[in-house]
Amino acid sequence: MSENIQSIKKNLNIVLSAKGNNDISLLILRVTTGLLMFFGHGLSKLTAGTARWEKLGHAFTDLIGLDSFHIFFGFLASLSESIGALLVAFGLVTRFSSFFLFFTMAIASLKHLLKDDFSELALIYAFICLVIMISGSGKYSIDYYLFKKND
Repeated sequence: MSENIQSIKKNLNIVLSAKGNNDISLLILRVTTGLLMFFGHGLSKLTAGTARWEKLGHAFTDLIGLDSFHIFFGFLASLSESIGALLVAFGLVTRFSSFFLFFTMAIASLKHLLKDDFSELALIYAFICLVIMISGSGKYSIDYYLFKKND
């Protein structure tokens, strides 16, 4: 009977404890965000070609008043949403990749807000990337094994 009570206490402590496993949380957050971004947005934009890149690039160039380089900036946005998203999912150069994905999503959000259109998905992706950028990739990442400090 007391073993059952101890087991229940242990299981409740796991659920109710303020201490968690941040590395597993970061793994789930990185992989889910990266793969959803890649398959839901990035892959189609990367393979769409210059007409789509030009349209994407206008979001940034119109915002800063630049009258050229639309295709270039659209291609960069496509790269961040595809290759950058995969890098985030795998945990490779995670902070760098998260920064560019954050920047892309911030521009997308701002573009929508200036048109009186609220895009919560772009904002959610932006804030998730900000969290990943601040916290890093965690223990279960390629970054951890490539760049960990020797103890």
